[in-house]
Order: sequence, then C-alpha cells, then structure tokens
Amino acid sequence: MIYTLFTTYLESDGGDRRPCSLLATRATDLTDSDLSMRTLSTPSPALICPPNLPGFQNGRGSSTSSSSITGETVAMVHSPPPTRLTHPLIRLASRPQKEQASIERLPDHAMVQVFSFLPTNQLCRCARVCRRWYNLAWDPRLWRTIRLTGETINVDRALKVLTRRLCQDTPNVCLMLETVSVSGCRRLTDRGLYTIAQCCPELRRLEVSGCYNISNEAVFDVVSLCPNLEHLDVSGCSKVTCISLTREASIKLSPLHGKQISIRYLDMTDCFVLEDEGLHTIAAHCTQLTHLYLRRCVRLTDEGLRYLMIYCTSIKELSVSDCRFVSDFGLREIAKLESRLRYLSIAHCGRVTDVGIRYVAKYCGKLRYLNARGCEGITDHGLEYLAKNCAKLKSLDIGKCPLVSDTGLECLALNCFNLKRLSLKSCESITGQGLQIVAANCFDLQMLNVQDCEVSVEALRFVKRHCKRCVIEHTNPAFF
Repeated sequence: MIYTLFTTYLESDGGDRRPCSLLATRATDLTDSDLSMRTLSTPSPALICPPNLPGFQNGRGSSTSSSSITGETVAMVHSPPPTRLTHPLIRLASRPQKEQASIERLPDHAMVQVFSFLPTNQLCRCARVCRRWYNLAWDPRLWRTIRLTGETINVDRALKVLTRRLCQDTPNVCLMLETVSVSGCRRLTDRGLYTIAQCCPELRRLEVSGCYNISNEAVFDVVSLCPNLEHLDVSGCSKVTCISLTREASIKLSPLHGKQISIRYLDMTDCFVLEDEGLHTIAAHCTQLTHLYLRRCVRLTDEGLRYLMIYCTSIKELSVSDCRFVSDFGLREIAKLESRLRYLSIAHCGRVTDVGIRYVAKYCGKLRYLNARGCEGITDHGLEYLAKNCAKLKSLDIGKCPLVSDTGLECLALNCFNLKRLSLKSCESITGQGLQIVAANCFDLQMLNVQDCEVSVEALRFVKRHCKRCVIEHTNPAFF
C-alpha cells in the first residue's frame, strides 16, 4: 500500500513514465571533504540496510554518495536534498498544477502519518527525496522508536549517526526517543550502548537480545543514565551477569539507590553466567519488577529465588524454565507472591514434584498460566490440588509428565471450565476417555496438544465436535 502511494510518475518529452523513486537513488556526487562540512545531514540507507537488500550489491548502494568497506556496511552522511532534484537523464515535464501527482497534494500531517508506518531504514531513504520530505521525515514524532535489524550492520555507527541527527534541536539529548530495538544485531558493542546511555535520557524500552558482545558495564550505564527505563531485554547476552547502577550513581543515590531503577520487565533468557548472587543484586536494585524471565539460567538455585522474593513482591509473570537446580523449596518461595502471580513457567525443572505444585496452588489462587512440561514428579494428586485451588486457570502444559492420567484430567475438567489451552504431549497414561471428559466440560478450549499420546480417532472427533474452535495437534494419521 505504501509503495503504491509513494510511486508517482514524471512525463518526459517522449511521453514515457518513470517512478519518482529513481530520483531518490540518483544523487549528485559529493567528495568526502564536502560531506564532512555539512551541518544538517541524513544517515545514508547504506548505514542501516544489509548489503544484500535490493539496490545494494556487495555492500555498495546505487547512490554515488554512499560507499562500502569490504565485509561491512558503513555509514555515510548526506546533506538535505535540494528543493528540486535534477538529473541530466531526467527532465521534468511541465504540467498544470491541477495535474500534479496526488502525493504532492497530501497535507503535512497526512504525510507524517504515512511515514509513521515505515521502518527506520526506509524513513532515512524518504528523507533524501526532496527538501519537503526531508523536513517531514525528521519530524520528532516519527523518532520515538529506532528499530534496526541485521547481523552485518555496523550498529554502533548507525546509532551514533542517528542520535547525532536527532540531537540537533536539543544539543546532546534525544528527548523524543523512547524505544531502541537492535535485537539480533550481533555487531553491537558497549560503544553503541554508551551512545544510547549518554543521548537518550527518556528511554523507556531497550531490546538488545542476541547481542552477545555487550557487557555489564554498558548495561549499568544505560540503567543509571536512563531513569525512566521500564523494559529491558538482554536475552542471549551471555556476558551480562547482573543489573545494577554504576558506582558513581550508587554513591549519589545512597542509601535509597536500590529503589531508583524503574525496570518492570526484564528478560535474561540464556544469560548462562547469571548466578544466585547476581540475582540477589538484581532483586535489590529492581524492586518494581512485574515480569521476569530467567529461562535457561542454569546456575540459579532455590537460594536465588529466596533473594528474589525478599525484594520483588510485585512479580506477576515468572519463568525459571530449564533451571535444573530449582526444586520444591524454590516453589515454596515463589508461592509467597500469592494472588499477584498470574504466569509461572517451571518447564523441565526435574526436581519439582507434587509438593511444590501444592505450595503454588494453595497460595496463588489467581494463577492463569502454568507450564510444567517435563516435570516428571507431578502426578494426578498434584493436578487435582491445582484444579481445585486455581479454578480460573486458562493455560496448562503438563506434557512429558508420565504419571498424569485420566483421573487427573477429570478433576481438571470438572473445576477449570475456563481452560483454553491444554498440552498433554507425550503423556503416556492419557487415553481418549480423559479427553472426552475435558471436551464435554471445557467448551472454550482453543488448543489441545496430544502428540505422541495413545488416543483414538473417535476421541479426537468427539473433541472437535464439542469444541468447535479447538485446534488439535496430534500424531494420529487417521484423523484429519
């Protein structure tokens, strides 16, 4: 839709039609000395486009004002386009005002609305078309978010150029920028995070998942200099072992500095080096946490969860999946969250049994989501206690729990009428009778996973007949 809207045509003397996007890709040659003297500048799309995108071959863009270095995408700075673009091969045909392309008739506020749907790299392209588009493309309302992707992009340079341009009206500060997402940009280093920390005091959301080159020190700087940061995703950043203020910030804010970090959402999935002591520091500094994900933080134990529950009493969602040292004692600590806990994932925590499930079920009556896949110590007794105390449960995964049978399913079906998602994958003791009881009582069921379960075709058809909107994942070739 955006392509159709932005493609306008110019008539030459011969009557042929050519898209105006050609104008944007044919800029006048500029020397390096000319570029360095520009005070107003637009980041080149080559800065934030991978070399293999259309229009770029071997890291070299179609514009003569961008250049490449072997093996990397580099940044060039361009001056704002002239009011009227000319080219020896293109002549603008004179036409009456009333016959101009519709894109030129759109008011500024409409153009800004269209630009708001463009990603960062395309927005930079639009800024090079003409002076009007340049002014509109750098409207501060369009730069609340910077989103960059690609493993080959020189993201440190890109962030430096973008923030420098956004700081022109408010020197050294990007007051409008609230979200920076550079997930998957593996070339991001501490230098890029330092740029964000120094220029973006109003930052509220930072996503750097998969950027394994960043360290604790850079994260500390961002947290210390961006007091409004609420959402932090450092999943896959294996060097990050803690979240804390810098020493200088701690001295200034002492003794109440622990309450100054406003992070509410923290994802540290696959931060393999995180240990109990690091989690203790995180809990002491991030007391406002409501969403915490610690998937595959394999060094954590029940002691770390005890620290967490001392400081972070507002957690609504918690995941400790694949933390193999977490046991029933850890679930006893988690149960202290009581009715505030709505989401819990303990998948593949092999030390969890019915005892831990009873703790959670007894005190966390408003639990809506539970993932206990691979907890082989859970039996029908634990499932029964869960069903009777967490009647508002909507999603349950007890796959690979061989001790759960039709008896537990019956109790679940007779108490949890609001159940929408149920996974029983590889539950060897489940039969078609248990499924029929579930289908007869849980009419709102939307997803059922019975892969690798010995259930008959008749039972699956019964489920489909009673739960019209249910998607059934199965491995029975006779059912389709």
